[in-house]
Amino acid sequence: MHDIIRQLEDKRQQARLGGGENRIEKQHAKGKLTARERIETLLDPGSFEEWDMFVEHRCKDFGMAGQTTPGDGVVTGYGTVNGRLIFVFSQDFTVFGGSLSEAHAEKICKIMDQAMKVGAPIVGINDSGGARIQEGIESLAGYADVFQRNVMASGVVPQISIVMGPCAGGAVYSPAMTDFIFMVRDTSYMFVTGPDVVKTVTHEEVTLEELGGASTHTVKSGVAHRAFDNDMEALLYMRRFIDFLPSSNREKPPHRQTPDSHERVEDSLDTLVPDNPNKPYDMKELIEKVVDEGDFFELQPDYAKNIIVGFGRMDGSTVGFVANQPMVLAGCLDIDSSIKAARFVRFCDSFNIPLVTFVDVPGFLPGTVQEYGGIIKHGAKLLYAFAEATVPKATVITRKAYGGAYDVMSSKHLRGDVNFAWPSAEIAVMGPKGAVEIIFRQDMGDEKKISERTDEYRRAFANPFIAGHRGFIDDVIMPRDTRVRLCRSLRMLQNKKLENPWKKHGNIPL
Repeated sequence: MHDIIRQLEDKRQQARLGGGENRIEKQHAKGKLTARERIETLLDPGSFEEWDMFVEHRCKDFGMAGQTTPGDGVVTGYGTVNGRLIFVFSQDFTVFGGSLSEAHAEKICKIMDQAMKVGAPIVGINDSGGARIQEGIESLAGYADVFQRNVMASGVVPQISIVMGPCAGGAVYSPAMTDFIFMVRDTSYMFVTGPDVVKTVTHEEVTLEELGGASTHTVKSGVAHRAFDNDMEALLYMRRFIDFLPSSNREKPPHRQTPDSHERVEDSLDTLVPDNPNKPYDMKELIEKVVDEGDFFELQPDYAKNIIVGFGRMDGSTVGFVANQPMVLAGCLDIDSSIKAARFVRFCDSFNIPLVTFVDVPGFLPGTVQEYGGIIKHGAKLLYAFAEATVPKATVITRKAYGGAYDVMSSKHLRGDVNFAWPSAEIAVMGPKGAVEIIFRQDMGDEKKISERTDEYRRAFANPFIAGHRGFIDDVIMPRDTRVRLCRSLRMLQNKKLENPWKKHGNIPL
């Protein structure tokens, strides 16, 4: 018995050391935490229950038979974040470069299966050199097994990927299928093929960071949702982020007590929208002033900045926010912003998170780049997402709501539950000047007549009352009352029940 206990402790110690002290020091020298340190930082102290600590690979080829480490390059198990259950795996770069073997994949699949059974989020911490080449097809099969579970878990439990080192080749597709991807600047990167292959095939010379670093994926590609300066910052932000999410699609969003009254009036909002309709203002200021305690977690803040998405709380409960940003491209919808917002809307709908939409949109961005890039199809993604969503939907039109973009932004016609407008709202087919130039083309050249017609059109249509007369707007509200009215609306909608017609799944315009 004593021998077994001693062997057990030896195995545990060996597993905790991973690839050994030297490799741990190298990991720290790069500014990176170890796999276990990352889990300890993410989870509540003492809550981690590890599974499969003693699993080892089964490869006998290329001298691998004598090279085994308990755990085989990934730490898996479950614990709590702010008292709520999550499942986690953390790849250990100190063991075979965190490469994925058959056994390594089986460990990940086991916790993913269990997370779906009990209804808890899955957090994957990626730091891996890719497939374990010595294992060949077994390693590739392991990746596919993980991919299949990513798909099955989609819309069932939240899936979060934190990329904290290399993530290349086939390995990138598991994070790509999760709901959110977060990266660390200067130490993490994602790409399908590395710089050497790129140079061989296309003759382009590019660095790791330029090809797949955090700045590339948070600014240019939109693959990642946010980037952080180091491992510690990323993990602490994840604790805050996870707190916004329900544990599964069977639960409502978590509720947190707040000292911020739902009856709070915000007088400063009455002067947020400038008198000049062509002058921009910061829509983020509106969001931060209506959410509980100004706590807004923005996603993809550096990508497609003409639209804002993220989570906040209203009256203690999580809400997803979608808002046009007049500071960028005048708030126009384009390809990137449509895709960004559509995916966010679909996540919220999957997990019972109400949607609040702030609208100031002059239309879809014109031009050959957008048309050739498929703005028709991509813009339809956002339309599809809002129309499909059955969660509570509240919309506030702050200023412009022109043309098809008015329809797309969670209008009453797309089953919006509560649709408000500020007195500054302009709801019309298009802007007054453009409309007059079409309707009164014969008067073009007569500046005085065109100016008079423009004023006439603005008085007739560029206001919230025409839509109000038709019931497309439920009420015209004072900006200062926005938080009060939204909180009341969301409270009224908390037991909303709406089901779409039965189908295997829809065919969203991908």
